[in-house]
Formats: sequence, C-alpha cells, structure tokens
Amino acid sequence: MSNTTVVPSFPEPASPFYLFPEGFCSDAFWDMNLTWHTESPDLTRCFKSTVLAWIPAVFLVLMVPLQYYSASNAQQRNKSWTWNSFTKILCGVCLAVIALTELTSLLYKWASFVEKVVPDAELIAAAVRLVAYVLAVGFIFTDKCHARTSSGPLFFFWLISSCAEAILFGSSVRNGVRDGIDDKFMFILRVIYLPLTVAELILASFGDHYADSSFTEPETNPCPEKWASFPSALTYWWFNPMGYLGWKRPLTQKDMWDIQPRDTTGVVVEPLEKHWKEEMEKMRRSKEERTVPNYSPSLMKALVKTYWPTLAATACLRLCSDLSAFATPQILRLLISFVESKDEETWKGYFWAVLMFLATVIQSLAGNYGWQLNVRAGMNAKAGIIAAVYRKSLKITSAVKQGSSVGEMVNLVSVDSQRFMDFMGFVHLLWSAPIQIALALYFLYTFLGVAAIAGVVTIAFTVPINAYAFTNVKTQQNIQMREKDYRIKLMTEILNGIKVLKLYAWEEAFEREILKIRKRELIVLKKSAYFGALSYVFFCLSPILVALASFAAYVLVDPSHILTPQIVFGVLSLINIMRVPMTMMSPAVMITVQVLISEKRLSKFLQSDELDLGNVKTLPASSPVAVAVTGGTFAWNETDAVCLKNIEVAVKDGELAAVVGQVGAGKSSLCAAMIGLMERRSGEVGIKGKVAYVPQQAWIQNLTVRDNILFGKPMDQALYQKVIRACALQPDFDSFPAADLTEIGERGANLSGGQRQRISLARATYSNSDVYIFDDPLSAVDAHVGKHIFENVIGPSGMLHGKTRILVTHGIGFLPQADQIIVLSGGTVSECGTYKELLHQKGAFAEFLLTYLEDEKHEHDEEGGPSSEELTPRSVKEEILEEIGEDTALLAAVRRASNGSLLRVKSVLRQASKLSLRSKGRGAESSGKSESIELVENSGKLVDEEKAQTGMVKWSVYFMFMKQMSYLITVLIAVLFVTFSALGTGANFWLSDWAEDHSDARLNGDVAQRNFRLGIYGLFAVLQLIFIVGFSISLAEGRIRASQNIHQKLLYRILRCPMSFFDTTPLGRIVNRFSRDVDTVDTLIPGNIEFWLFCSFSVASTLVVIAIALPYFTAVIVPVAVFYYFMQRFYISTSRQLKRIESLSRSPVYSHFQESVAGNGVIIAMKESNRFIQTNERLVDVNNSSLYLNLAASRWISVRLEFLGIFITFCAAIFGIIGRDRDWVEPKDMGLAITYALSVSGLLNWLIWVTSELEGNIVAVERIKEYTEVPQEADWVNHMFRPPSEWPTEGKVDFEDYQTRYRPGLDLVLKGLDANIYSGEKIGIVGRTGAGKSSLTLALFRIIEPSGGHIHIDGLDVSRMGLHDLRSRITILPQEPVLFSGTLRLNLDPFGKYTDKEVWTALENSHLKLFVSALPEGLDHIVVDGGENYSVGQRQLICLARALLRKTKILVLDEATAAIDLQTDDLIQQTIRREFADCTILTIAHRINTIMDSTRIMVLDYGRVKEFATPADLLADKQGVFYGLAKAANLVA
Repeated sequence: MSNTTVVPSFPEPASPFYLFPEGFCSDAFWDMNLTWHTESPDLTRCFKSTVLAWIPAVFLVLMVPLQYYSASNAQQRNKSWTWNSFTKILCGVCLAVIALTELTSLLYKWASFVEKVVPDAELIAAAVRLVAYVLAVGFIFTDKCHARTSSGPLFFFWLISSCAEAILFGSSVRNGVRDGIDDKFMFILRVIYLPLTVAELILASFGDHYADSSFTEPETNPCPEKWASFPSALTYWWFNPMGYLGWKRPLTQKDMWDIQPRDTTGVVVEPLEKHWKEEMEKMRRSKEERTVPNYSPSLMKALVKTYWPTLAATACLRLCSDLSAFATPQILRLLISFVESKDEETWKGYFWAVLMFLATVIQSLAGNYGWQLNVRAGMNAKAGIIAAVYRKSLKITSAVKQGSSVGEMVNLVSVDSQRFMDFMGFVHLLWSAPIQIALALYFLYTFLGVAAIAGVVTIAFTVPINAYAFTNVKTQQNIQMREKDYRIKLMTEILNGIKVLKLYAWEEAFEREILKIRKRELIVLKKSAYFGALSYVFFCLSPILVALASFAAYVLVDPSHILTPQIVFGVLSLINIMRVPMTMMSPAVMITVQVLISEKRLSKFLQSDELDLGNVKTLPASSPVAVAVTGGTFAWNETDAVCLKNIEVAVKDGELAAVVGQVGAGKSSLCAAMIGLMERRSGEVGIKGKVAYVPQQAWIQNLTVRDNILFGKPMDQALYQKVIRACALQPDFDSFPAADLTEIGERGANLSGGQRQRISLARATYSNSDVYIFDDPLSAVDAHVGKHIFENVIGPSGMLHGKTRILVTHGIGFLPQADQIIVLSGGTVSECGTYKELLHQKGAFAEFLLTYLEDEKHEHDEEGGPSSEELTPRSVKEEILEEIGEDTALLAAVRRASNGSLLRVKSVLRQASKLSLRSKGRGAESSGKSESIELVENSGKLVDEEKAQTGMVKWSVYFMFMKQMSYLITVLIAVLFVTFSALGTGANFWLSDWAEDHSDARLNGDVAQRNFRLGIYGLFAVLQLIFIVGFSISLAEGRIRASQNIHQKLLYRILRCPMSFFDTTPLGRIVNRFSRDVDTVDTLIPGNIEFWLFCSFSVASTLVVIAIALPYFTAVIVPVAVFYYFMQRFYISTSRQLKRIESLSRSPVYSHFQESVAGNGVIIAMKESNRFIQTNERLVDVNNSSLYLNLAASRWISVRLEFLGIFITFCAAIFGIIGRDRDWVEPKDMGLAITYALSVSGLLNWLIWVTSELEGNIVAVERIKEYTEVPQEADWVNHMFRPPSEWPTEGKVDFEDYQTRYRPGLDLVLKGLDANIYSGEKIGIVGRTGAGKSSLTLALFRIIEPSGGHIHIDGLDVSRMGLHDLRSRITILPQEPVLFSGTLRLNLDPFGKYTDKEVWTALENSHLKLFVSALPEGLDHIVVDGGENYSVGQRQLICLARALLRKTKILVLDEATAAIDLQTDDLIQQTIRREFADCTILTIAHRINTIMDSTRIMVLDYGRVKEFATPADLLADKQGVFYGLAKAANLVA
C-alpha cells in the first residue's frame, strides 16, 4: 500500500464523454476540460438539455402519488381564491405558455430545415418543461380546492427548477456575451424562465390562509402552523410569536394555541380503533376456525397500520439525513486536498465549501423535520391510546374491574401510552444506528485499509461495556425504585399520622426508620452512580481510543504508511459521526423492550370483556310498564355464582316502588341489573325512557357543586332553585365560601357523606328523566333530612311524582307511601305487593320490619339519640305490632338475628354518630372534616395553588447544591474536567502536527519520529483516562453526598414543623418533595451536570481550536456568541413554561379518568358516555396543545443552533480557502478547524437542551430549599430547662388565663381559660362544636403554642421545657387509632426502651396477648399500610397498649372509643379504670353519656370555662349550658 491515500476525484477522460446516441445531442454529454479543468467552468449543451431539464420534471412526476394521497385524505374543501394562490396559478400558466411557445418554435425549426439544426434533446427538453409546468398548475389548483396552505413537493420543484434555470441563465448570458446571440427570440424565452420560476419559489414560501374553508372543528385560538408555508414549517418560523411571548412574560394555558384539527384526539382515535377492530375480528375468526394457536390481537400492528405513511416518510428523511452526514467527511477530504494543492482553481474551494454547506443543511432540515413528524405521530398515538383505553374503561365488566384496579388502569394511560410516544423518538435508531456504524466502518476502511479492523475491535470492546454499564444502571434503578417506594410509603404514613407522632414524641424514632431506608437507597444509588460513571468514561474516551487504535495499527502495520491531514481528519470526522449511534443503541433497545411490555398490557386490557349493551332493552312509549324484569337471573361475572335468580319485577309508569330486604339480599345488585351493569344469564330487562341513577355510595366529580348538579345539562334557573330546596342544599350553599360555585375536592373530600349524597340526589332530580333508581341514598342523611327529601323529592307529593321511582330503603316510615314493595331475600323476590298486603302475609317483609325496629331500639338506647318512635310514624309501629304482635316465634327469631346484626354494624353506626347534627332549622349534617382542610375565603378553592417559580433560577440554589456536595468536591470536579478537555484539545493539535510530518522530507518515513508521535498521542489518551475517571468518581461521590445531605436536611426540617404547617399545606405537596424532587436530585441533576460540562467545554474547545487554527475566525465568534445567548434565553424561558403548563394540564386527564371509572355506573345509566368521552378527548387535547408546542420549541431551537453550527463550519471553510491563496493556513489547520466545526452543530443543540434540562431540574433543589426554610416548632429538648426524670409525680394541671390560636392572624380559640385540676381527678370536658375541647388537648401537648397565660403541670411551666420532655410524659389515647407500616413492636415501642416482658405485660393488660401470641412472628408481625390487617377494635387496643407502656400520671382520652364495638369499648374502659386508677384523666367527650361518671365536668363555650363542677351539680342547674347539652342528648327530660 502506498504511503499516501489517493484522493477520489472526478474521472478525467482524454476525450469528451458521449452518453446518448449520435445526433441526439449537439455535443458531448460531459467534457472535463469545459466543466472542471478551467478557470471559467460551464456545462455542455447536452447536459443542460437533458439533466437540468429532466430532473425537476422527474421529481414532480414522482410526487404525483404523494399529491394524490394528500388530496384523497384531505377533509377540507375550499372554493375561494387568495392573492397568493391566484398569482401562483397565473405564473404557472405563463410558464406553461412560454414552454409551449418554445416547443412550437423548436418544432417549426425542426420541420422547416432539411438539415437537423434542432437536436432531439432540445425538443424533448421543451416538451418535458411543458408537462412539468402543466402538472405544477394542476398541483396548485388541487391544493387550492382542498385548502392546503402550502406544498412541500411544489416548493422543492420550484427550488430545483430555479437552480436549474439559474445555471442555464448564467450560461446563456455568458455565451451570449462571448460569442454573440444567434437566436434572439429563443434567448428572450430562456431569460424569462428564471424570474418566473424564482417568483413561483417566492410565492411557494408563503402560506395560503383560506378563511372560508370547512374545517373539522372551530377553534378559538388556532395554531399558526395551520397557515404556515412549507419553508416556515421546515424551519419552525411559525413558532416565533410563542417564543417571543414566552421570553417576554410567563406563559399561561390561555396563551396556548389549539391543537390542529387533524391532531385532535377525536380524529386520531378513529383509525386506531378501526384497525384494532380488525385485529379483534381476526381473533374471532381464528377462534371460529379453531386455528392453533389462536390469533392474538396486537396493538402494535394496529398502530403500524395507522401510522405507516408517517413512518415510511420519516424513514426516508432519516436516511437522507444520515447519508448527508457521511458526505461531509468525503467533502472535507477533498477540501483539504484543495488546500494542499496550490495549483487548483480557487472556485473549486468555494464549490466544496458550498457543497459541504448544502450537505449539512440537508442533514439538519431532514433530521429535524423527520424527528418532528415522528414525535407528532407519537403524540397522536399516545392520544389515541388514551382515548381507546378511556372508551374501553366505560364498557368493561365487573369481572375486569375486579382484575384491574383503578391504579393499574391509570398506569395504562399515564405510563404505557407515554412509552409509545417516547419510542417514536427512537424507532428509526433501531435500523439507522447499525447502518450508520456499518457505513462509518466502510469509509474507515477506505481511509485506513485493514488497519480499520483495530478501530472495529475497539468499538466492539466498548459497545458491550457500555451495554453492561447501562443494563446495570437500569437494574440498580429498579432496586432503588423499590427502596424509594418503601421510603415514600412510610413517609406518607408519617405525614398522615404526624399529629399522633407529635403527641407521642415519636418523630426521632421514625426519622431513624426513614434514614435507615434512605441509607439502603443511597447504597444502591452509589452502585448505579459508579456504573453510570463507567458508561460516561467510555462515552468520553471512545473517540480517542478508536483513533489511537486505528492510527497505531495503520502506521505500525506497514512502515510506508504515513498519516496525512486527509486521513487524520477524515477518520476523526467518521469517529465523531459514529459516537451518537454507538451511544444511543442501548437506550433504543431498552425502550423497545419497555414498549413491547406496555403493548402487551394495553392489548390485554383492550381485549377485556365488555358490558352487553343488549342487557337492557328499551320498552315502547305506549307500554304501561316502565321497568320490567322477566325471569331474570344475574351474576357479577362469568365465574361468580348467581346473585339474583328468577327475578320477576314490573313497575308501572309513574309508580313508586320500594325495594327492601336484609343486608346481602341483593338490593344493590337489582339496581345494577336494571341499568345493565350485571351479566344477564337469562331473562330480560326493559326500561322505558331516560334513566337517572343514584348509587349507594355517592359519586361526586372534582368540579363545582353547580357543575355536579347540572351534569352537562343547560341551566334552568327555576328548576335548579326548586331542586336545591327540595334536596335541602340551600343551608349548605349558605355555609360554602362560594355557594354553589365552590369547588368540590376529589371524591368529595371537603363534603360530609350526607352532603355528597344530597348533591347526587340533586343531580338525578335535575336530569328530568323518566325512570329514577335510588339505591338507598337516604341512609347517608339524618332522619329529619331524609324525611324532608322523601316528602319533597321522592314521595307522592315530591318533585318526581308522576315519574317512575324505584327506591331501595331501610326506612320503614316511607314504605306505607309506596305504590308497591319488592321484598328481596337470598337473591330472589320473595314477596311483592302493597304495604298492607305484605303486612298481612307475615313473611319476609314482616321479619324485615321487626329487624330494623329492634336495631333502631338498640342503637338509640346506646346513643341517647332520637328514639324509633320519633323517627317512625306512630301509626306505622302500632300497625306493625297490631298485625304481627301475636307471632311470638317470629319475634324471638328476629330478636336473635337483631342482636347479631347490631354487633356487625355497630362500628358504622358509631362512626356516623361522630357527625353531630346541625340544628333542625338548618336541616343538614356537619361536614365532619378536620380543621386541616380549609377553603380559601370567597374563592371556592380548597387551598391556594402551589407557587410556581418563574424566571431564571437564582444562583443561591446552585450554590446550595454545590454546598451539599461540598465546595472541595465541586472545585475538584471542575478542575478535573477542564484538564480532561484541555488534554483532548492538545491531543488533536498533536495529531494535526503529526499529520503535517509527511510534508517534511526529513521526517517522512522516520520510524523513531513516528514512534515518538504515537507514544505522546498514547500518553494523551492515558492522561485523559486518568482525569475522566477521577472526574467521574468525584462526581459520583459528590452526588451521593448531595443526595444524602439534601434529603436529611429536608426530613429534619419537616419533622420539626408546627402542626399549623401541615394544616395549611396539602400532604401531596410535601410528599412530592420527598418523592419527585428528591428523585430528581438523586438521578437527573448529576447526569445533567455531566452532560452540561461535556457540551459546554466541547463548544468552548471547538471555538478555541478554530480560532487558533484560523485566527481571522475570531471576528465571527462575538456575533455567534451573542446570537447563541439570545437564542438560549428565548428557548429556555419559553420551554420552561411550556413544560410546566404541560405538567399541570396532564393531571386533569388522569383525575377525570379515575372519576369516570369510579362513576361509570351513573354514566352508563344516564347515557352520558359520549359526553364523558368528549370531555376526556378535550382534556387530552388541552394537554397536547402545550406538549406539541414544547416539542416544536425543541425543533425550533435545534434548527437555529444547527444553522449556527453550519454557519461556523462554512465560515471556517471560507477562511481556509481565502487563507490558502494568501498563505494564512496550512492543510492541517484547515482540517482541524473544520473537523471541530462539523461537530459544533450537535454540541450547540445538546448544550442548550441540557442547559434547559438542568435549569428545569434544579428547580427541584429550589423547591426543597423552600421547605428547608419553613418555620420550626420549639426545640424538642431544652437543655437549659429539663424536668426531673420522674416528672410528673402528681398529675396536677393548672390553667392560668390561658389563650391560644391555631395560627397567627386567626381568632383566639381559647380565651383566658382558668382551671385547676387536682391529682387523680377524672375530668370530663364537653361543649358544643367549636367550644375549644380539642384545642385544650392540643394546648396541653403544645401542638399549638400559647398567645398568653400559662399551663403548669406539677408546678412546672410547660412552655419552658422541650417539646419531647413534655409530650413523652403525658399519655393520650387518640380518637382514631393510627398504626404505621413496620413491625408490631415498632408501633408499640419505636425507641426500644422497654423489655419484651414489659411489652407482653402491656399486651396482656390490653387483652391482646392471646391474639399476638397466635401470630407466627409474634411482636415482629408486620403491620401493613394503615394497620389494615387489624380490625378497628384491635387497632384501638394496640393504642391502649402504647398508653400502658408509657403509664404516665396524666392520661388524655380524645373520645377514644367512638369508633369501636361495644365489646372492645368495655375492655378498654375496664383496663383504664384498673391500670390508671391513680392517674389524672382528661376525657374529651363528643357524647355526654360517656363522661357522666367523671369526678368533675368542664363545660367549655366559645373558648372559656363556662361551668366546672360535679355532674350532679351541673344537672341541678337547669339554666346551665351542661343541662342544655344533656337535654339535647335526651339524657334528661
């Protein structure tokens, strides 16, 4: 092999080259002497008549199928003209006329002369032009008819035509000047072509805005892309207004442009559903034909069928971009050869520079446009999948619901659909990356011959290492995610139970538990960081390793091999091209695996069984029966047993039918069967007209109260007000901050159960339906409200009289007014008839009546509430006893059943009793919500919106992160990476000098010099390895330290926040800091830092190298830097806001999905599926509007930065060409400068992307920093004032003019409270709602701090001691038993202070020893989330065991037995009386009868002690507050 590489060039034939037969052309097809070896290049007449004439026409003919496809799929029609479309048509017609004139003239000449003066090629050229221009006019007219604003094929046609005509024009003018003009007419025709084609090109660069075209949907804020011309679409010029607006001020959702009609969810889901139905049909046919195996439907196939045109087009664009990328090293080699050869004509240098410019422009535009089309298809695929899953979720059967939780279904639309969109960004890499690597290796072989194998081996060595590192990073991330889930789960429980933790002074113990999990998480994170560092090391070193191996093999394999600038910089360019596909292969494969998994999950769900729409038939309007079930047998799914059998029900039009039966008889199932939610095994169901359904558990949407009631119907003010009054909602509206415009929280979080149910009733009532099905809605409201609703809505005189009503009820007082009563027993209709008929039969109905009367008696005897006589009309009870009073056997059986049912439902009844009834005048229930849920005054919103930072992130945030890493590590990281980058630049300069040795005869072939050069180059590689490894290790250590410190600081501050912080801050926000924000700090920010350093120093190195190699290039650096800075500011400020808006608009999609799944019974019954589907699609479109703009923003900046890089490359080439003629530049400098310049486009893109990502992700540190600066409660331990170790010894409590408020700015809740409680006293504390009972407890534990006065316990001022010293010496048995995940022992003794013997003794005294002993793990038994694996009673007994372990002199009972059964209540009361006999006990009572045996009773009213005496003394004062409370509770007459 020779010592130099042959530079490829055009062939130089000795004579001109003739391609066509003799006579076809007037001269040769190609003549090198005319075209290449000349100072004034020109083309042959044959070449101009064939290639330049045919190429535009051939291109346009090839575009005909694409034009036909676009026209046939266009949904818009247009009849109007715009000035642009008219002018285009006019110019096109003129061109066609000129072409026809030219053809006619040539034909005349051809026919008039005997000798052949007109070659065939020129005749054909004129004919081809005529055909092309006529076809172009047809394209323009077709686009106008279909309202297409611009055409890519036409734009490129006019561009190619303009270039061809410009060459022909220049040649004609030059020849005319030189040789004179033979045929002036033809010359004029030739000259006219150019301005007209250029005019068409300019017109094609503007879009047509057809105002009266029929679009699929009207838009309020249309996207300007709709009217953008093709060049504007190609360069994203249409995005400029949004970029400017985002730079000028923060964007909001109102600023977002509407998604284009073709991208709306309703449009994109249709073809996907069509292709999915084809897949399902194939499966059906496969089952019928019994093929083995059965055909399995694939969502992937349906997606490919839907988007194959886009995939094919983007594949072509990707291929075009890749081939253009590989053209640049070849052009670079020719350019270096030009600089080396001083004899070459100067114009050739400019020719190569322009060619390189065009190649890089094509690479940029094709790559960006293809990527945008791809991700747009991905966005549409995601929207289509979400819509398809949503539609399916409204139709799935109960069995599918049981097998798929709501969370799993939400994952399908949040995670799995997103993976398809992500996949579309990588899809072409699966075939493109191997092709790029293969092409690079081939061209590497053309440069180096067999020595290229060394480079191949190095690549083969690095690829598996990268894959190994990447796989392990993923593995460690999965492990870390599990540990993170444990941490977040426990953190969520801690935050939910923070009040209990503070009352028990257990924060430190749980802080240790969190830190223990975090320590395990950090160990995994450290492993992941080191595997990531390994991958990063090879990413940074792979270019120099491949270059070192290749060049070493090249010069060592044959002594005659000499490195030249062409070889060196051609190879370096190829290595740079290879870097991206080598790096991206692993993630591309990984996301492909993930998307295949998601595809299986989605396909499985979409194949799920659907509700049979034929389950419920529509009865004719003339039918006297409104609801009919004939021979109905129903089950919830195929595998379940039948729960309703042989049902015969007929409800006449306008009747009120009551459905009654024991618990589990099948009442709710009957309602579900009537609306089609159950599987019908046999029989028929028919309903006449529209249905309104009120489920047993009220379904409420996260909308305003008004929107929940209207339910999509237009507002009828008169009807609306009537419904509000009938459903007893007006008092509630008066109490709401924004009346009926108050926003309801998710699942009705800020409403009581009764309020939710009455809104549900109002929704049904307002719907003005024909049939109403009420599934026991009155059980959620108190008796007086229930009576009001029955009389005004459901009953014979209510709003719905005359409508058909089916009411499931337990309220026997309503039954006499029913037209018929359906009695269910064991899943069958046991009796059916009027009230009197069933009463006489003494069957199941009579048994039902007695059961509920007996339960009511027990219930109200215990509760001290209104008796059954009050709640049931006297005549009804008397009638029942009169009819069945003699049947003693029946009474005895019912009483036995009643005693059992009482115990079963006791916890529910007790829980309900906590919601104190409002006054009868109000006629509504109290909200029953804690004080932590607040409505912002006059806004109707639940809480203030979370503050979103705008503008640039403050430098203090960056410094905080550096501080947590430690400033030493930060400086070390910077120094190591700067040195690494400098070594890389030095290595390339060294390589450049080495390449120049071949021009020195003394050094050419010198082995010692070669070895010296190679050795130093190898040393550069070794030093780079050392410094990049040092950098990676330092960053890995720094990131772990930062993660540890930031989380620890956040946890420390949050656990020490006062309760007021948790009262006013939604727990979701706090959990977000510990989950998403900490995860960002753990995983994203370190990667951003790595990549940012790489990109920024690479860009800096590039500019420095070009400036050193081409000193005059420094004149370009300043404007380039200014332009880059402004582009970066424009993009980052806009992109940041677009990401935030996209994130905020994504949540409603998932919330609406969850709501719809929960309420699909109501949606199906009321036939509102289409409206909800449209709402879902509208929400997805709103989300996609910001998502698409964010995607467009990334391409907008990409195109501009790549053009900036292209400009830098072009300037470097131009300066090199000028420098060659003026001896400014050597070939090595030219090669080095352009090699660096070629990579700068990608680097600038990556730099601005990673800068945006870093700035976006560092916000997580800012958010955490905000929560590390929140106010703190008092010190847990005050070392200056600590109580004695045995304190308190007496249990005496004194309040001295004590005042407190919940938060600064709020009113006082305790106003000068004075009281003395003596040692061993049992004090009951009572008062109306808001009197200050719970506030007194919180004050005792310093959960709220005093605003004035003092509390003394055994003579010590509690405000002076540390919080833990106080709280650990007082014991509380809270109202709600809170357990935490972990072991049973952790829940009893988190500090490990007590011995096993003491713990077992406490369990024995709390009646849990036998239960715990029977558990396999004993004290180490795992408590699941919230203690769900224990009954309510067991949980309260565990809390009692906690109290017994602490055994302090003061015990506070905050209505501790309100939510448990009688048996557990008795056990707790016995234990307290026995074990705390000598203790001071304060009992906060919500029910008077529970504290009647107290030593004294403290009556609070409006934050003051109103009465404080023995129960007997208080009851003796009939004018007193306590007597009034006792009378209201029916304890006194």
